[in-house]
Amino acid sequence: MKTLYIKFIVITIGIMIFSGIFAFIISNTYYQQKLKPLNDQKNTRIALNIAEFANDHPTINLKEYLENLSSIGYQIYLVDNRGKEFYFGARFREIKLSNSTKEQVLNGDIFHGILNFPQETFVTGFFANELKNTIGVPLTHNGKKYALFLRPDIKLLFNEMHILFGWLLALSILLSIVLVIFSAKYLVTPITKLTSATKLLSNGDFNVNLDITRHDELGELSLSFLQMARKLEQVDDRRKEFISNISHDIQSPLSNIKAYTDLLENESISREDRGHYVSIINDEIRRLSTLTKQLLLLASLDRNEDIIKRKPFNVGKQIKELVRNYQWQMDEKGIMLGYSLPEIEIVGDMSLLNAVWDNFLTNSIKYNKPNGSIEISIEKRDNWLVVSFEDTGIGLNEKDIERIFDRFYRVDIARTRTVEGTGLGLSIVATIVKMHGGKISVESTENVGTNFTVELPIN
Repeated sequence: MKTLYIKFIVITIGIMIFSGIFAFIISNTYYQQKLKPLNDQKNTRIALNIAEFANDHPTINLKEYLENLSSIGYQIYLVDNRGKEFYFGARFREIKLSNSTKEQVLNGDIFHGILNFPQETFVTGFFANELKNTIGVPLTHNGKKYALFLRPDIKLLFNEMHILFGWLLALSILLSIVLVIFSAKYLVTPITKLTSATKLLSNGDFNVNLDITRHDELGELSLSFLQMARKLEQVDDRRKEFISNISHDIQSPLSNIKAYTDLLENESISREDRGHYVSIINDEIRRLSTLTKQLLLLASLDRNEDIIKRKPFNVGKQIKELVRNYQWQMDEKGIMLGYSLPEIEIVGDMSLLNAVWDNFLTNSIKYNKPNGSIEISIEKRDNWLVVSFEDTGIGLNEKDIERIFDRFYRVDIARTRTVEGTGLGLSIVATIVKMHGGKISVESTENVGTNFTVELPIN
């Protein structure tokens, strides 16, 4: 299986080769369409000037004149009307030229061999060292007619440039390949590390280290991955804690039920003790039933099931009714209750929101001090309903406030082990409020009290 590193190198070099070929085809086409006609015109003017000079100076030695011209960068072929041929400068690679072409030039026509040279894809006319790739012009010297064929001596004029461009091309290709290999490693290494980190996460190992110092998308991806790993570690820790807590909360009442059931099998126990044991068993069964119902409710809320039945109802009346139901518990504990509950209607699920108020009120009673106090208030702020439950209970520290809505989390178990509860109530409350589009805020001071505030959209 090819790695991303190899694929990146192969694809990049392939792109380089393809782009090089494509660029050569485009440049070759540009030469054929634009530059070749200009090259033909330029060499035609040079050839005509040579012929004109020879015609105007009959006393010069024609062969010496043409030999001097060839030494400065031209390949020349000269033929007279008798078919006698002369070559000056570098030899042509291909010397095929039709007799009809020679006759036309001898008769006064101009031969545009450069312009009409065949358009081949990978060989431009500029580099084809052939006799038919020349400019042919008529030349008269001392009354004798000649046909002069001329083209630039590319090797003489550009030989050093050929070497330079050859080295430049070779070094460019070599350096490009080396840079691609190293840049690919630089780019792919973080992805390889991410792959290894993903495998570690899948095996439950959250201790991963990644380079987050890069200031690019890979650096941002690594940072996001590390943040995700930390959150997954927290989730995993809470999952383990959840399993431990629910196991304890189920096992404890079951153990009590088993123990008192065994005691009931003893026929010698008194009627009074038997009734007491049955009462304890029933309490533990109710505790298990409450836990089960809360777990089922949480499961429904987590699945986003359509359990919310929205309709208008009066929140003030609802909380007043709730207060009446718990009045005896507050009286028993000597708790003073104060409230401001104007009749305000909102649209929401009456049953679920009643569970929210019920949880706040029961917590305010359970965790309050003897002869403490509870203040309940509701008010309308613009299009929001604000409900507040403030008590003078044990209060919360900063750590407790951060985790108070976690499932099965209970404040300082050593201090509250005598207080009944499942640790699911506030988690359910937070989910219900969120599903209604609201929010909860907590203000608390240890040994002073706690204030829970819920904000809900009225409509």
